[in-house]
Amino acid sequence: MSDLGRLSSALYFEDCALATTWRSAGRTILESDLGTFVNFSWFHEDLFTNQHDRSANAIPGRPVPMAMVFAMAEGLILPSIDGTGLAFLNVDLDAKAPTMVGDTIYVHCEVIEARLTSKGDRGLVRTRNTVKNASGETVLVYRPLRLMKLRS
Repeated sequence: MSDLGRLSSALYFEDCALATTWRSAGRTILESDLGTFVNFSWFHEDLFTNQHDRSANAIPGRPVPMAMVFAMAEGLILPSIDGTGLAFLNVDLDAKAPTMVGDTIYVHCEVIEARLTSKGDRGLVRTRNTVKNASGETVLVYRPLRLMKLRS
């Protein structure tokens, strides 16, 4: 296993051996992030927009949509695929715990599949991306499959 630490540059297919790991920078989720996402994506449900009477909600506090956590996680890992990721092909996604306004999230990535395409001029890489909050609690696990450039 190779731990690359916090990445700030892109990986090529050849860098993605099985069990290779890295992590993203952190990002604190702000109230303005929630408002922007809700308005942009039309997630206009009371859970995210009504702060008045929250007693009937299953999740107390200021939760954010898991779709927003996923989008922010993809933004956090962008440096690791910037210019080398060719296509996002598939994803399996598993929500584990609520994420709240004020939480800071980090993404821990591990290569779980890597193989050349049938043409041999690019590779398929699947990672297990575990999104954790600052307390170390896992809030989301997703497994994207990407088409990646080869170095040569």
